[in-house]
Amino acid sequence: MKILALIPARYGSSRFPGKPLALVHGKPMIQRVYEQTVKAFPNACVATDDERIYNAVKEFGGRVVMTSTSHNSGTDRCYEALKNYCKESGEVFDAVINVQGDEPYIRPEQLQQLGECFNDPSVELATLVKRVKDKDELLNPNSPKVIVDKNNDAIYFSRTPIPFSRDVEVTDEYVREKPFFRHIGLYGYRVDTLGKICAMPQSFLELTEKLEQLRWIENGLKIRVAETEYETHAVDTLKDLDYINSKFDWE
Repeated sequence: MKILALIPARYGSSRFPGKPLALVHGKPMIQRVYEQTVKAFPNACVATDDERIYNAVKEFGGRVVMTSTSHNSGTDRCYEALKNYCKESGEVFDAVINVQGDEPYIRPEQLQQLGECFNDPSVELATLVKRVKDKDELLNPNSPKVIVDKNNDAIYFSRTPIPFSRDVEVTDEYVREKPFFRHIGLYGYRVDTLGKICAMPQSFLELTEKLEQLRWIENGLKIRVAETEYETHAVDTLKDLDYINSKFDWE
């Protein structure tokens, strides 16, 4: 199984412009993510639409390809990056891992766990989840939830609490006792499946929940789900950046 890890990185974030170049313990965030990624997958590459990010990656010795500025999602950017990377390198891959460029503390173990999902030849798409830890997290619309079937395939993702707990008082203790899961925004795709989903028009469920993975489910595709024990720390705002720089050491 030959896997390419791609790290989409945009400069123009509405909440945090230039985020990939923000310093995390003295290094650009995109460098931190890249260095964590190559511990799991030696074939790793940043996909960006901005020359400043492109030059920064080149400066620290990473691999990077330029992509269009018009993509609707990181998945679309990954597909263009895959084609560009393969054209430049002449290599062929079986699967692609889409690594979030704003999670500098991503664990190699998480990436490896996602890649191992493709040891099952029936798996076309894969992602990670983590147990919800309390009521606030369950109710947070910025932390999508997922319900899973007995085969560990996703049934549905939602920004609302799912499953809905009817006739039950939802407390922290109740949430910790029950199998509520939140989505970790890492994706894996077989190469041919990546091409298929990028050709699909946006769907009603996707546009309603603002979750692109619902397009895949609505079109009949299965998403294999693996549970991670590790926490993630996404950087969405300057406040998040200050928090991780003050609260976490870099090992």
